Amino acid sequence: MASEEFRKALQSIKQWMNSFRNKGYEFDVMTLRTTMTSSVFPVPEIARIKGVNAGGVAAEWVRGSWARPNCRLLYLHGGGYVAGGVESHRPFAAWISEASKCSILLLEYRLAPEHPFPAALDDALSAYRWMRENGPDGKGGTGRSFLAGDSAGGGLAIATMMALRDAGDALPDAAVTLSAWSDLELTGDSVKSRAPVDPILSPAMMQILASTYLGGSDPRTPYASPLYGDMAGLPPLLLQVGDSEILLDDSTRLAEKAKSAGVQVSLEVWPEMFHVWQGLAPLFPEGQQAIDRIGEFIQSFFSPINES
Repeated sequence: MASEEFRKALQSIKQWMNSFRNKGYEFDVMTLRTTMTSSVFPVPEIARIKGVNAGGVAAEWVRGSWARPNCRLLYLHGGGYVAGGVESHRPFAAWISEASKCSILLLEYRLAPEHPFPAALDDALSAYRWMRENGPDGKGGTGRSFLAGDSAGGGLAIATMMALRDAGDALPDAAVTLSAWSDLELTGDSVKSRAPVDPILSPAMMQILASTYLGGSDPRTPYASPLYGDMAGLPPLLLQVGDSEILLDDSTRLAEKAKSAGVQVSLEVWPEMFHVWQGLAPLFPEGQQAIDRIGEFIQSFFSPINES
């Protein structure tokens, strides 16, 4: 059963969403961008922030108190491919850095509709290749590398690994997705079955986001919707998703397909949780517990030497 803190946070979210709808606001890209302009949480004082040009893409190194410069994680933010960035996800990246002991490269990839598919993928590829040769302390190869992302960023993380594999690049040691959006055609049963209980997302909203990002491309294009791609050869995956979100089946089907292709997969379906609940970690214990689990998963790939 979910904690009392979670239930209070959920009630506040529902009230805010109802107020938003009662004002007659229609969803559009600019509304989402305004909402996600900045995080509601401060950046932890222990975090160290450093802006960089990551292979031609704006980014920041975000490091917790014990982050290792030789263990690097490229984080791809959510926002439906049209919103979000370093401002919205800086505290989130700091929490993950603290839990994982990784230096986080938080990417400001280009957004649609100004830059539709495959601009975000191109930016992620450039940044990942740069990260393997450059760390928070300057030029130098990585010891361990990881990919992670929430929502659209989760789907983008899987697509990035597919593209890296297809290009013959070295893959990360592992990857993590949080409420990943892996099917832009929105064919999962949960799109309808969870719509009455999802306090964040709606099928109509996701259809607008998909159309905006795709810009006319086929929604089953694997590099846009990795659910339809070949999973063979991908590194171990940790997939976290809430049981009360319309994108539930985007993760459960992705896990099934990856396992069928021989990929090591840890699928975590968290009861009662909504879309990217980890981003509200300071408000209720389930958020921090999920982030701690991410940290444990990533650290399981550290070797005992040469990772300082």
